[in-house]
Amino acid sequence: MGAAPQAPRTRVTARARDLRFDAGSLSLNLVATVGRRPVGPVERMGDAERLVAWCRGVGLTPAPGYAAEALLSSLHALRDAAYDIASSLLDGHRPHPASVELVNDLAACEPPAPRLKLTRDGVRPASGSDLLTEDALLSVVARDLIELVSDASRRQRLTRCASEVCRMLYLNPESGRPRQWCSMRRCGNNAKAAAHRRRRAATAGGRPAGPDTP
Repeated sequence: MGAAPQAPRTRVTARARDLRFDAGSLSLNLVATVGRRPVGPVERMGDAERLVAWCRGVGLTPAPGYAAEALLSSLHALRDAAYDIASSLLDGHRPHPASVELVNDLAACEPPAPRLKLTRDGVRPASGSDLLTEDALLSVVARDLIELVSDASRRQRLTRCASEVCRMLYLNPESGRPRQWCSMRRCGNNAKAAAHRRRRAATAGGRPAGPDTP
């Protein structure tokens, strides 16, 4: 076996720990709660407070009384399985059987159907219809991953950020030019700035700049 790839030397800044909600799908937003995979992983959802922030950011509401630590641990396990499966669509590796089994098991739970109620002011969502048990929440995420893998159009739009520091998995938009970076404001601008510094350093005979932090 060859040596493991070495992570570029970059600082783990507050921005590197920011939660990301721009991966293009629910399951990929979960995968993005670890930054800089696979060579320099940065945990972005490591405690109950970050779990609440992530759920709010993706529009999932756990039912009152949920066990935060247990849900966090389950999401971490699903996250690893989702990364294993999603990244296999890009690099062709065979996902671990345990990853596929976990996703299938979690998806088997039927999420609650949304409900309506009729009031004097018209039709409204039924109170509490958006609250998810822990099993239902995990099922929603697992089903999103299965839908991604099952949809040829989404599979074709799946890509990996070109930044050697970031390497985030995301879906390109359905129309328009495919993106090279996960975000132009983050990795795109960083890459262009680093390239500009390298050109200046080469012109001045200095040492080229390394990769920037996403």
